[in-house]
Amino acid sequence: MFGDIMGMMGKLKETQQKVEETKARLDNVLIDEQSSDALLKVTLTANRSIKSITIDNALLEDKEQLEDYLILTLNKAIEKATNVNEAEIAAVAKDGMPNIPGMDMFK
Repeated sequence: MFGDIMGMMGKLKETQQKVEETKARLDNVLIDEQSSDALLKVTLTANRSIKSITIDNALLEDKEQLEDYLILTLNKAIEKATNVNEAEIAAVAKDGMPNIPGMDMFK
């Protein structure tokens, strides 16, 4: 009984370590997004940290338009990065979860 619990605890600790390693790796996974007309380009990590923003000079003439472009493009990039992040973390977590009856957390 206690051996099973200790084994599960060890597996959970190992999974936690793998999740942390995956999070660190995701700092190096870059997500690129751009506006439909390519006047604004952003790059984020899969951990949703902004790495770069490139703005075409045409957008510098209209503050409101630039703000709209930033909001739309950043939101699309954040959504993509979040999807990559969640998929990677879920895969590692699912792989490392002990088989506990009735605990199908990741289907």
